[in-house]
Amino acid sequence: MTAVAPWGENAEDAFDQGLVELGLGDVRLIQAQGAMLPLGFESAPPRPLPMGSLVECHLATSYAWNGSSASAGVAWASCVTPEGDECAIVATISTDRDYEETVLLLRRNLQRRLASRDLEVLQFDVAVDEVTAGPDHHGVAVAALILPESLSLGARTKTGPIRGALTRKAAPESKKRVDTKAPAAPARRPGQPQNNHDFSL
Repeated sequence: MTAVAPWGENAEDAFDQGLVELGLGDVRLIQAQGAMLPLGFESAPPRPLPMGSLVECHLATSYAWNGSSASAGVAWASCVTPEGDECAIVATISTDRDYEETVLLLRRNLQRRLASRDLEVLQFDVAVDEVTAGPDHHGVAVAALILPESLSLGARTKTGPIRGALTRKAAPESKKRVDTKAPAAPARRPGQPQNNHDFSL
């Protein structure tokens, strides 16, 4: 989903208007990071969210000011691993470019995430929006992939196998150097002869 708000009194006001336009104005947001979506992810039409609910989303936000433009976008892809496991990934982008260039950059980001994980695309979708801020006003473009049920209390989140080929192992621990130090010379008391030295180890 995407939304724009070109008439914000300040950046925070514009962002809040954008959230209201997205239907996220009455929820508590947790912004997710990373490319992987929950296993079993399927796209669905937007629906009203209960006031005060806790909602996870992948969010891209881009700001503009006084006639300048900005764009934000989000893309997701349903994929399959070489081992045959199905999964889904997401990519977001915020730019000061126009709509067309932002779409190209977002698709490239998505392709790179697919390539780095050796994933084959089954289907994908891209959503980008562009805002031009009003005179002497702040504008915002917001794009979000909303996961309304991923944080349900008591929900069991399904996970998949560990992909051994892509998991990096820590380097073996290097051998620690052990230095042998001679013990400190015994303290000399006042009046003790100066030739009383002990150089033994």
